[in-house]
Amino acid sequence: MRIPVATYRLQFNPDFGFKAAKYIVPYLEALGITDIYASPIFKARKGSTHGYDVVDPTQLNPELGSEQDFSTLSKALRDRSMGWLQDIVPNHMAYDSQNIYLMDVLEHGPASEYGNYFDIEWEQPYEEINDRVLAPMLGDFYDRCLERGEIQLGYDESGLYVRYYSLQFPVRIESYAQLITHDLGRLARSLGRQHPDYIKLLGILYLVKDIRPEISGQQRKDQVAFVKFLLWELYKTNPEISVFIDHNLETFNGQPGQPETYDLLDELLQEQYYRLSFWKVGAEELNYRRFFTVNELICVKVDDNKVFHHVHDFVTELIAEGKVTGLRIDHVDGLYDPTQYLESLRQKVGNTYTIVEKILEPHERLPRRWPIQGTSGYDFLNLVNGLFCCRDNQRQFDYLYQQFTDIDTPYSELFLEKKRLIADKNLAGDVDNLARFLKRISSQYRYGRDLTLNGLKKAISEVLVAFPVYCTYINQGGITKTDLKYIQQAIQTAKRQIPQLVNELNLIEKFLLLEYEYSLPEEERAQWLHFVMRLQQFTGPLMAKGIEDTLFYVYSRFISLNEVGGSPNQFGVSAKAFHQYHQSQVEHWPQTMNTTSTHDTKRSEDVRARLNVLSELPERWAADVKTWSQLNSKLKQTDGDRQIPDANDEYFLYQTLVGAYPFDKADLPEFTERMKAYVVKAVREAKVHTAWLQPDSAYEEGFVKFVDQILKPGSKNKFLSKFRPFWEIIADYGIYNSLSQTLLKITAPGLPDFYQGTEFWDFSLVDPDNRRSVDYKARMASLKALKSESSDILGLCTKLLDHRQDGRIKQFMMMRALTVRNQYRAVFEKGSYIPVQVMGPYEGQVIAFARQHEQQTVVTVVPRYLTELIKPGKYPLGEAVWADTVIEIPNSLVNSGDAPWQEGITEQNLGTGNVFSVGQILNYFPVALLVNEGAA
Repeated sequence: MRIPVATYRLQFNPDFGFKAAKYIVPYLEALGITDIYASPIFKARKGSTHGYDVVDPTQLNPELGSEQDFSTLSKALRDRSMGWLQDIVPNHMAYDSQNIYLMDVLEHGPASEYGNYFDIEWEQPYEEINDRVLAPMLGDFYDRCLERGEIQLGYDESGLYVRYYSLQFPVRIESYAQLITHDLGRLARSLGRQHPDYIKLLGILYLVKDIRPEISGQQRKDQVAFVKFLLWELYKTNPEISVFIDHNLETFNGQPGQPETYDLLDELLQEQYYRLSFWKVGAEELNYRRFFTVNELICVKVDDNKVFHHVHDFVTELIAEGKVTGLRIDHVDGLYDPTQYLESLRQKVGNTYTIVEKILEPHERLPRRWPIQGTSGYDFLNLVNGLFCCRDNQRQFDYLYQQFTDIDTPYSELFLEKKRLIADKNLAGDVDNLARFLKRISSQYRYGRDLTLNGLKKAISEVLVAFPVYCTYINQGGITKTDLKYIQQAIQTAKRQIPQLVNELNLIEKFLLLEYEYSLPEEERAQWLHFVMRLQQFTGPLMAKGIEDTLFYVYSRFISLNEVGGSPNQFGVSAKAFHQYHQSQVEHWPQTMNTTSTHDTKRSEDVRARLNVLSELPERWAADVKTWSQLNSKLKQTDGDRQIPDANDEYFLYQTLVGAYPFDKADLPEFTERMKAYVVKAVREAKVHTAWLQPDSAYEEGFVKFVDQILKPGSKNKFLSKFRPFWEIIADYGIYNSLSQTLLKITAPGLPDFYQGTEFWDFSLVDPDNRRSVDYKARMASLKALKSESSDILGLCTKLLDHRQDGRIKQFMMMRALTVRNQYRAVFEKGSYIPVQVMGPYEGQVIAFARQHEQQTVVTVVPRYLTELIKPGKYPLGEAVWADTVIEIPNSLVNSGDAPWQEGITEQNLGTGNVFSVGQILNYFPVALLVNEGAA
């Protein structure tokens, strides 16, 4: 198995393809990166900016380049002994015309050879979608779209199709008869009933009507293809038939303003294996599983063996060819049986490095039975972020938040409230399907017959809302103690919320815990288990949409903590907890991934590094934010009895500005536009004043205008004149936080991952803001200059500190630290983790630990909470700053001989021994790596 030393996430898109990636390979190697970590590269919807809307997992995305381009890039990596970690999407595909597998299903229905490929419930109580797939793709109500002429019937060599703007859906072969027989007498009169082509057309009608419903798969496709070929041949060779079909198409497509002229098309559409509907219908009446709540992403039944191999055959070929050396599994919690999937994947791809995108709550641990190397790193991200949040000041932030916003609802209540909002609105259709299935099963037993569908629906919804984790993993192997604990916790919480439905909740608990009667037949046990495993597929999406994509935009006490996988109610992490976590990681997941920024993070690592400085200065922050609010009060819009923005959104905005405001004044115009787009997304996600489902243009436009006014440069803007001095202080301290957390990522147990462009300062916000193009020419030129100036490394350190706002200091530190990591690879892959004791007046401001393997030891030393040590603008260097603060390296890690310690970033010799002054260690650079090659 190839274990990366350091990965670099690249977001491939039509503007950054395989050729562009090849261009930066030498740069990444020089930086110390060993493996590219690629966003999905398989064929996606045309124009996709992220690749997760896959339409064909069996081929490369042609918009990223040719197969030769990919092979050339792959060879460039292999020539440098670099690897390729590939992000794959086994859970879903795009609901799009370009998805040939889905289009086959929409044309042939359950008879399609891909009828079992997608997660569709064909049998439905709603007559209009029974044996049909809902297609919630219309921008308005169906009748309005139809009668405006937006839905059109068309014809080409591929056959009849229905077009709605860029979407194109196939027409089932049986419906051809409706078009062909319409006013057929007209063709008979013009062409003659004895004309050979008229007789052929009648023969085609006979073939259409003779296609038996029991015929399926390839046999049906062959018959349909034959009929289409014959009809197209007549259409192309006989002008009379061509005119006849074109005229009928025109008739079916109706006349805007004359509703009755659309009756024919409406009738034809009702015959299809899909039902076109307003996109909002998907929230309540749904018979296919979506990725989260996205109608345009339909889930795949990868638990089916045939589907599993079809989805993974191509990437397995790439692994066998050495072009892909590792895998990242997207949204593992969305799979029907994650455990079984990962076991099957391990059998298929062999000893390939594999990690999963898995969100872990602070108290949760990754299932040890999974045959993987770890997660994609959100657990590390939130741990290291919390390390820089000053825990002692929680009460001051609680008080300020309540005073400024007048919000005093406990986080635990908001947690349930926002999940319930999503369950009731966005996932109502999914809950309805679960309830109907449970009703059908439970009605077989006397204890379940009197429980109503409505009661079961409410109870299931509340249990989903109360789940304390993203997912449990009950399967044929039974239920673990961990799963048991989470289910019982959810049931008890639900009983407190809806005590009137205790009987329904008792039934659900009985099913979730698989408390079968001894005599229950195997077939019925399988139904129980299916209900449980089906329910597990919705706890994750509800947590993600209710918490990450709703509550995190509502609960604004301290938004640095509002991160994917984070718990904003937990204000900071202790050094002790940090060390205990990594001691456990060394034992159980030494090869996991550690990250601090991803394509999904709400804020970049550098934004959070800045914001965490606020946690050290509650009094100053409180005073300044109140001043800003007073200065900007006249700029707020009034709409009825509400102010725009409200106090909570305003508080959210000020924190965002502190975190994301650019160093370079030339970036301010672009920054203002970015912020205006961001606040619209943020308030829609919050779903308080406006929402994606029901936008409130007055609130959104008022907020955008407010942002535009407070960021407008000029002497009249009193806010900016007050904001900038405070921001400059925070931004400067934030630089040191960023250096510290980056070095922790590089040296902690696991492997470090870097998001594209973050080797310089990156103050991006949530997507699409964090998918902007990266200026690699500037980064390459900078790295080249850094290497050329390394002969005078202390002089270079001074220069970098003096110009720390340009970001080169971060790139330099990464390069130097990754050099150490590559040089002492075994220490970081196999080494132990030992907390190093810090003593003295500033012991709380230093985090130190050792990694040790055989006779090599590397000690990491980083500062935090620097506002207590240095005045704004000063450097955290030397004994004048650190006084008598020292670190004591355990004797077991120190050779009894004279092997010296060397600082790996500045190359300074620190001498021998095991007690060192922090001021000595941090004399030339703000963070340090101590290396000793002679440890016992």
